[in-house]
Amino acid sequence: MKCGKEERLAFTERAEKIVGELTLEEKVSLMSGSMTFEEVRGAIKKKTREHYNQFPYPAGGLPEHEVPPMLFCDGPRGVVCGNGQNTCFPVSMLRGASFDTELEEEIGEAVAEEVLACGGNLFAGVCINLPYHPGWGRSQETYGEDTFHLGEMGASLVRGVQKHGVMACVKHFAFNQMENGRFKVNVTCDKRTEREIFLGHFKRCIDEGAAAVMSSYNKYQGVMCGHNGYLLNQVLKNEWGFDGFVMSDFVWGVKDTVEAANGGQTMEMCVTKYFGDNLVKAVQSGEVKEAVIDDAALRIIRTILAFEETRKAAGEKPKRFVKGSRQHRKLALASAEEGITLLKNSNQNLPLDRKKVKQIVILGKLANQDNLGDKGSSEVYPPYTVSIAQGIKAAAPECEIVYYDGSDLRHSSRLAENADAVIVVAGYDFNDEGEFVAQDKENVYTGACGGDRKSGIGLHAEDQELLAAAGKANTNCTAVLIGGNTILIGEWAKNISSVVMAYYPGMEGGTALGRILFGDVNPSGKIPFVIPVNESDLPSVNWDAEEIRYDYYHGYEKLDKEGVKPFLPYGFGLSYTTFHFSECRAWQKDGRIFAGCRVKNTGDREGAEIVQMYIGCPESKVDRPVRVLKGFQRVVLEAGEARTIILSCQVQDTAWFNEQTNSFETEHMKIDIYLGDCDAEENLLKTSLVI
Repeated sequence: MKCGKEERLAFTERAEKIVGELTLEEKVSLMSGSMTFEEVRGAIKKKTREHYNQFPYPAGGLPEHEVPPMLFCDGPRGVVCGNGQNTCFPVSMLRGASFDTELEEEIGEAVAEEVLACGGNLFAGVCINLPYHPGWGRSQETYGEDTFHLGEMGASLVRGVQKHGVMACVKHFAFNQMENGRFKVNVTCDKRTEREIFLGHFKRCIDEGAAAVMSSYNKYQGVMCGHNGYLLNQVLKNEWGFDGFVMSDFVWGVKDTVEAANGGQTMEMCVTKYFGDNLVKAVQSGEVKEAVIDDAALRIIRTILAFEETRKAAGEKPKRFVKGSRQHRKLALASAEEGITLLKNSNQNLPLDRKKVKQIVILGKLANQDNLGDKGSSEVYPPYTVSIAQGIKAAAPECEIVYYDGSDLRHSSRLAENADAVIVVAGYDFNDEGEFVAQDKENVYTGACGGDRKSGIGLHAEDQELLAAAGKANTNCTAVLIGGNTILIGEWAKNISSVVMAYYPGMEGGTALGRILFGDVNPSGKIPFVIPVNESDLPSVNWDAEEIRYDYYHGYEKLDKEGVKPFLPYGFGLSYTTFHFSECRAWQKDGRIFAGCRVKNTGDREGAEIVQMYIGCPESKVDRPVRVLKGFQRVVLEAGEARTIILSCQVQDTAWFNEQTNSFETEHMKIDIYLGDCDAEENLLKTSLVI
């Protein structure tokens, strides 16, 4: 089933006819959320039986004109609606580490089925904000630090969700990459940084056919993003040709009736405060032209009708049994297995051998917790969660498993000394990072949990002490890291044999980790971020700032440009087998750049490798990154198998944004093309091509 832009525009005439029959009040009602503030506040505070978004939140709808309401379901690690039924997938950051666009599309399809089963018709879980700094509390909700990678993964989720006639909403538009200060911060940057770094991935999702966009809370260039005519009217609707509707972020995403309506805001969610009667009066007074309302109503009606009719024509009906179904749980497990990333493996410490390892000591309080990610608007309520300790026990039923929370270092050391293998689980939970809502004038408060990582991006002191104690006591020690983005490891990793990045791996995360540790699954994830030696190598951020300026360089591009060697490069990840790259070549045809190489599995077992293509423009007349990601492909190879992999991108993808002409421009020049398994130059094959 397809309901892209072309299919939706076919409903324009019908939608125009309906709009022409509506009163001003009816048109404005389409632009208004149907919840009350008390209902939302009660759910957020969890002082009622219902949690946030337990049922789809409605907006608009005109049954007398056969226009259904928009029925909102949040995400992105699954469908938030319901209670104890839906599949909780790994967080987006782990799914980004898989670099598997096909799997992400499958997850989108599963999510859409569960949205329909919950009675919804829109999934607002395509979160593609770029983490300018990994300390951003909600960066677990997005896919990584690279613009191209973000766009490809987000577009895959859009494609999957909309296959089943569910509207995909992309968020948060735009420049939303800090949590604590999100309601007050004003973001600035130059036009080139805006277009090349912060907006490109949004355009990719719009080009894929995303039906809806959610604006963000913050300001951009002094104007709230929910009111920002430059972003919503000029860029999104006029330049990009977006045909769908824009909704505000919840409750506080609109602050002025006239400014929001004229600025391109289509729908105030999920409580009507500034639209509704206030918007009707603004039209009657001439402050807002009725043509603005007509355009908003047309966009809403056309989009909803297109998806509704397409879904009916395809015979797509809600299936209650799909929520948390066996098929979807298997998909969650596969996602976790593909994304969990092996960062260090001295002397092939992993995988553990069931024949030799008879006693395993598991240390750390996080090992025995249902640690699915933050407790904000993305929280999913699955039927069960497999903890890490449970997953290890299930993977090694014949082993003696000893669990201790690690609170007493001496006791932890004694336990570690006598074990055949030690696994220390360290990192974060919802108290450390995630969505944060602070006390404000409207008296909404969820508690002091989540927010940005203000204290830094390393492990807590107690975790580092536990790792040091365990590593000294036993040479067969593995650290399992839990967190939504970069965690510094240089301070303690030298004492640890193996390090595994598990992110927040979802309801089947414990199962996946157990299978990886014992070699039933060969790890293949690649970190979608750089791990620096020091946090000072990254851009500095004041998480409580009211004003912040974002520069062109961040993440791996910043380190490459400054010649700073990271602790681990972007796209890095180990396997239980080895791969060899050779025979790199490149060519140009029909406006596309092609690059190919030979990849061989040189080890003794099957494994998956992520082939990555980077492009550098050393002859450019403007300042450019050393190299940027422009393609990737996941390939599974049997032991000894070799295959030629060809990646490509458009020549236009090498363009830079010229602020004087307000357009992207390509250059006739020699470019460098790199192919390999991560961003590290020593791991890349290099060739050149004139474009």
